[in-house]
Amino acid sequence: MELFTLENKVAVVTGALGLLGREHCKALSSAGATVVVTDIDGEKASEFARELSGNSIGLGMDVTNPESIKKARDIILQKFGHIDVLVNNAAINDMFENPKAAAEESKFENYPLALWQKSLDVNLTGVFLTSQILGTPMAERGKGSIINIASTYGIVAPDQSLYRNKEGAQSFHKPPAYSVTKGGVIMFTRYLAAYWGRKGVRVNALSPGGVENNQDNFFVEKYSSKTPLGRMAKRNDYWGALIFLASDASEYMTGANLVVDGGWTCW
Repeated sequence: MELFTLENKVAVVTGALGLLGREHCKALSSAGATVVVTDIDGEKASEFARELSGNSIGLGMDVTNPESIKKARDIILQKFGHIDVLVNNAAINDMFENPKAAAEESKFENYPLALWQKSLDVNLTGVFLTSQILGTPMAERGKGSIINIASTYGIVAPDQSLYRNKEGAQSFHKPPAYSVTKGGVIMFTRYLAAYWGRKGVRVNALSPGGVENNQDNFFVEKYSSKTPLGRMAKRNDYWGALIFLASDASEYMTGANLVVDGGWTCW
């Protein structure tokens, strides 16, 4: 079990206050890591960090702003001296303000350019910037693990019928930006793994399946019926995979996409 320990490791998680971001932090902390909880709201990040073990801290950080990331990097290095793990979790998964208009606005034909650009900025450029700014100290030190949170929708196209209720009405369309950016994250993972391999920095992607989170019953039923394990993921279903990728248990693994989706993409 020593292979899986993260004792004396400093792990940075972006978008750490989100649904899975909090779980990623808890998982890393449970394995012994000092977790740097980062999100737009620094006060709430600090509040959540106090719930974790050890010397974990919270910082406000905007993944689309290089100066914000550099400021966080300097604080982390000054306080801890090194960065061992970076979990690029921050992402936008489109939500529409008016549920009644969501079906029309989420259509590809009507999808707003502003939402497309915002997703590119956060989901893809954000991963590039944090990897560049927080990963460079890893490369200079000669070791580290970067984990990019992708998605099954970066591998296969969304099934739009999942969002059609029992009366046949399309309540929502999964927009194009999420799939395109998550596919880009997987390719960026391979690029960076090849680029930094000789520097001792491993770069892998983790592609989760859908997580049950108070969705409409018809959606949960449909999604579960298309999954070999017959259910959506629980929030903590990714703890093991994340600890594996962060720890020495995966020391000969880089450039890979670890898919944990209940079998969703196997048929």
